[in-house]
Amino acid sequence: MKILTVVGARPQFIKASVVSRAIGQRKELTETIVHTGQHFDANMSDVFFDQLGIPRPDHQLNISGGTHGEMTGRMLMDIEKVIMSEKPDRVLVYGDTNSTLAGALAAAKLHVPVAHVEAGLRSFNICMPEEVNRILTDQMSDILFCPTVTAVANLHNEGFDRKPVEILNVGDVMQDSALYFAQRAVKPTAVSADLPFVLATLHRAENTDDPSRLRQIVGALNDIHATIAKVVLPLHPRTRGVIAKLGLELNVNVIDPVGYLEMLWLLQSCALVLTDSGGVQKEAFFFRKACVTMRDQTEWVELVDRGVNLLAGADRKVILECVRKQSSTVVEDAECLYGGGQAAERIADYLCRS
Repeated sequence: MKILTVVGARPQFIKASVVSRAIGQRKELTETIVHTGQHFDANMSDVFFDQLGIPRPDHQLNISGGTHGEMTGRMLMDIEKVIMSEKPDRVLVYGDTNSTLAGALAAAKLHVPVAHVEAGLRSFNICMPEEVNRILTDQMSDILFCPTVTAVANLHNEGFDRKPVEILNVGDVMQDSALYFAQRAVKPTAVSADLPFVLATLHRAENTDDPSRLRQIVGALNDIHATIAKVVLPLHPRTRGVIAKLGLELNVNVIDPVGYLEMLWLLQSCALVLTDSGGVQKEAFFFRKACVTMRDQTEWVELVDRGVNLLAGADRKVILECVRKQSSTVVEDAECLYGGGQAAERIADYLCRS
C-alpha cells in the first residue's frame, strides 16, 4: 500500500516522526511525504526533520503566508497535482492545520481514502480555525485514529458510528515521540541557569490577534517572572512582531524558537508549564508537569477534569492565581491516559490491514 503523508507544521513533524518510522518497518507499506511549507522558518521546520530523523519530503510545496482561505486554496491546488502524479492508495493527515484540511480535501475530491491521525478532538469553539479544520477533516476521513476515549465519544455523539468509517482509539502519537526522544533531550544554549523556571509558550491567534488579551498575558508573564519563578519563553517570530508593534514591554527570559530536543529538555527541567498551545498541554502531562492554559477552551478536557491543567483564559489576575495553585500540584498517570507510547505501532498495523 502506498501512503501519501501531508505535513506542514511543527506538531505534524513530531507526530510523523514516529508514524513514518513505524511505516518504514513494514514491508507492506511505502510512504511519500509532502511538506506544504506552512512553517517556513528553519527553526520551525528544517530543524525538526534533522533532529527527528524524518525522511526528507518527496515534495516541498513552499506555501506559507496569506489568509487562511488563500493558504488552504494554494495548498489544495498543489496537493491535488501531487496526488494525481503519485497515485497513492491512501492519504494520511495529522491534526488540525490548514495543511490537514487541504490534504484531506484534495484526496476526497479525487476519491482517495483519507486517514486522520488525532481525529475526534473538539474545543467546541467554531471561531477557532483549528476547530473548523478538524471537523471537516473528520467528515472526509474513513479511518479516524483517535488519541483518547474522549475523542471517540465526540465522534459517536456526532453520529460517526452510523457511518461507514472506522473509529479507533490508538492513543496519542505525541506521547510516543516524547518517550522515544526524551533521552536525547538537549539543553538550549540560550538558557544559562538551572534555577527553577516556568516554561511558557505564546502563539495562538486568539491571543496574539487580540491586543487586550495579549496585554493581559504579557502582564501576567511579567508578574510571574518577578514574583514566582523565572519565565523562559521560546517566542514564535510572529508573536514577537505583534508584541513589538503594540509597544508591549516583556520582562522575561525570551529565547528564539527551539528544536524539539531542546523543547523536551525545557519540559523535563521546568517547574510548571504556561501555554496557549494544544500540544504543549499534553507534553507537560507526559513529563508530569502541571499546566496552566491561557485559553478559554481546550481539546484535552481529560487533563482539566483531573486538575493537572487549569484554564485561565487571558485574564492577568486569573493566570497568576492559577500558576500559584498549580505550583503545588502533583501529576501522575496511573490510567495510562494517552496509550503509553504505542500509538504509532497501532496505526501502522491497522494501515497494513486496511
